[in-house]
Amino acid sequence: MTSGPATSRVTVSALLRASPLPTLEARVLLCHALGWRRTELITRDDEPLDAGAVATFRALQTRRAEGEPIAQLVGVREFFGLAFNVTPDVLIPRPETELLVETALAALESKAHPHVLDLGTGSGAIAVAIASARPDARVWAVDRSAAALAVAARNAAKLLDPARPGGPLTWLQGDWYGALAGCAAPEFDVVVSNPPYIAAGDPHLAEGDLRFEPRGALTDESDGLSAIRAIVRGAGPFLAKSAQVWIEHGYDQAHHVRNLLAASGFANVRSLKDLAGIERTTGGTRV
Repeated sequence: MTSGPATSRVTVSALLRASPLPTLEARVLLCHALGWRRTELITRDDEPLDAGAVATFRALQTRRAEGEPIAQLVGVREFFGLAFNVTPDVLIPRPETELLVETALAALESKAHPHVLDLGTGSGAIAVAIASARPDARVWAVDRSAAALAVAARNAAKLLDPARPGGPLTWLQGDWYGALAGCAAPEFDVVVSNPPYIAAGDPHLAEGDLRFEPRGALTDESDGLSAIRAIVRGAGPFLAKSAQVWIEHGYDQAHHVRNLLAASGFANVRSLKDLAGIERTTGGTRV
């Protein structure tokens, strides 16, 4: 008779006590390694664990201690109530970006079957979240990275109803509006973007999770505003009447973005604060 998987005398409680990681991080990685729900870490805390799962956890623990992001280690990050797949090819979705989604949805409230454009879609978090909340929206998403678009398309396939009235999302590779060249693109009711806005010399690029994320999704290799300039200045030909443009930006860039929008003829230009009280998203309306 063959024996089952090898087990060790190691238990959940022993692993968590010995872990150098913060308790929450250790629990997340242990659930991932074991394939358990978080409640099982409590109800099965003294159960001897599979040796292979213990080895997997310890390897993940080492990688996290070296700074690798939790989201990349487990391959998933929740955003706007949806579980997005995450790889090193895409920016990790962050809670503050949910403000951009909420703002876009508010702009679409009075519009039936709206057209939405997401520039620099990355994992597809913004585009898919909008499409999920507004099944009638026709959503287009652009990114210059083919690898990122592949992640985004997988997320859409996993998270969206294939029978949604707005149809499948349109994925385009290219730089900003240049990706729309030669396409039968509609006039968009809302354009949203979380572009690279960190200046090239910013020390944060060498710290924390940012070290493991795609540099091109973080910095424009310039002053942090070149992508935002391109998005604002190039928007006109792609906007429907009374369309809105909303852009996420850095903590100290709101006034620059407001000036760019005003100089490009947008009305009702304003900035919105995230939950930390930081002006995080700025937009305006086409007149």
